[in-house]
Formats: sequence, C-alpha cells, structure tokens
Amino acid sequence: MLGPVILAASRSDKMRRLVSAAPVTKPVVDRFIPGETVDEIVPIIQDLTGKGLELTMDVVGEDITTPAQAEAARDAYLELIDQLKPLELGTRAEMSVKLSMFGQALDGGHELALKNVRPVVEAAAEIGTTVTLDAEDHTTLDSMFAIHEELRKDFPQTGCVIQAYLFRTEADARRLAGSGSRVRLVKGAYKEPAEVAYQQKHEIDKAYVRILRTLMEGEGYPMIGSHDPRLISIAQELARTAGRKLDEYEFQMLYGIRSDEHLRLAAEGHRMRVYTAYGTDWYGYFMRRLAEKPANLRFFVRSMVTKG
Repeated sequence: MLGPVILAASRSDKMRRLVSAAPVTKPVVDRFIPGETVDEIVPIIQDLTGKGLELTMDVVGEDITTPAQAEAARDAYLELIDQLKPLELGTRAEMSVKLSMFGQALDGGHELALKNVRPVVEAAAEIGTTVTLDAEDHTTLDSMFAIHEELRKDFPQTGCVIQAYLFRTEADARRLAGSGSRVRLVKGAYKEPAEVAYQQKHEIDKAYVRILRTLMEGEGYPMIGSHDPRLISIAQELARTAGRKLDEYEFQMLYGIRSDEHLRLAAEGHRMRVYTAYGTDWYGYFMRRLAEKPANLRFFVRSMVTKG
C-alpha cells in the first residue's frame, strides 16, 4: 500500500525539499490549494459561493515549534475573518483549524492551543459563522476533544472531526451525537498503528457506515466528509431513514477533487461544503491528499512524467 509510504514522506525534510523543488509541483499543488494569501483566496470564495456551494477554510501549516509561530497562525485566521466580514456569508464560509498550528505540541501546549484558538472562535461568531476543530493523529485527540468541550460552553456551534479508522471513534460518535453538536466524519489521513486503527479499506468503510448511522440517528448535525460515491449514496439513504431534511446534514469534499460532484449535490438541494486550503506551508496537506486516494497520486506522477 502506497498510502503509508506517502504519509511517512510527508514528515521527511528531504522529501519536502525534493517535491517542493520539482518544476511540476506548483501546477499540481494549485489543483488542491488555490492560493497562498488571503487576497488570492477571496475571489475563490466568491466564485464558489456564487455557484451555490459553501466552504470551510483552512490556513495550511502544522510544523509549529515556537509560541510566536502559534500566535502567527492565530493571526492568519483573524486576518481571514476580517476579509470574510464584508462578504456577509455567515455560515456559508466557516473555518477549519488544526490545533497543532496553535501550539498544541509545545510545552504547555493544551493551554496554549486553547488560548490561541479562542479568539478565532470568538471572531468567527461575531461575523455569524463558526469553527471546526480538525482531527490529527490519535495522540492529540484527548486534548482536541477537551478543547472542543470547553469552547462549546460559550460557542456551542463549534464543530469537531472524528476519524472512522480509529477504534475509539464509535464511542466518540455516541458521545458527540447530542443536540446542537456539529460533527464531521472522515475516514482518516494519518499513519496510525494497528493497535489503534483499522488498516484495511473494507474495515474502514464498514466502520464509517456504522459511525455515520449513529450520527444520523442522533440529535446533532452530521457532516459527511467523503468523495466515495458509495458512501455518499449510503449517507443519503441513512438520512432518509432517519427522517432528516436536506438542511439537517451536509456533504463536505476537498477543493479540486470531484468538483462536478460538488455542483451536482448542490443542484439537488444538498448542503455541499468545499474544504478549501490556502497558504505557503502546503507540503504536509498536499502529501496527505496524495495518500488518501490513488487517483491523486496517479495525477501527480502523470504530471511529472508529461511536464518534468
């Protein structure tokens, strides 16, 4: 399986330098990451929302080694919110954040991440939108869920992400499926050991369906993070069985992947949110996109062969 190899490469400084220096890389990266600055991304936001789509915005970057870098990440999101304000999009443009960017892995990281993310959540609420806390590797999740719980005391609309490939997630889903919750379910994109996570695709898919049923039958707001046509069809059936209206759940897909499907689902009346990343520190995000789906890797390799 190439996925684990690519995920290992995502942590390699040597591979970072090699991939970043390849002439073909930027055009391919642009497929997944449409800009590096807020000024570049605002027209993308306007274009997608004009087509009836919704967005969740991610400022890419995870290798935070100092408190100053964590504060810079906070400020990058505050700048984004400042640019979103005059667009008056409300929840049509929310934000996704990785707590590693806010200093979670540093000394005293739990408190530091909470301190840095709170102003972002507050500012988002002031312009009528919200924030979802992304899930990272399994060692960070207890901290993420604790911060999520703390933020929801004042901002109950704050969302979180759960990953189907982790054994713990079925229990997490039952706990999180209560009234007012917002939970994005994804398969998972980090290299996890067999002691904590399913390793085979069919096992992950089965777990995804079990967890999604729990969310659909609960009282919260499920967010289906998948590009898999079969899982999308199953999600629609689970929603119908649970008696959910079209505005009581949503689909989420990555920018640059199955864009026609984004528009198709939106045209059918579904809430369709596009996960849109931007920024200069794109390497880790890009490599996980390659690892998630063989077609993404084939696209990259084919581009290197034809353009390199």
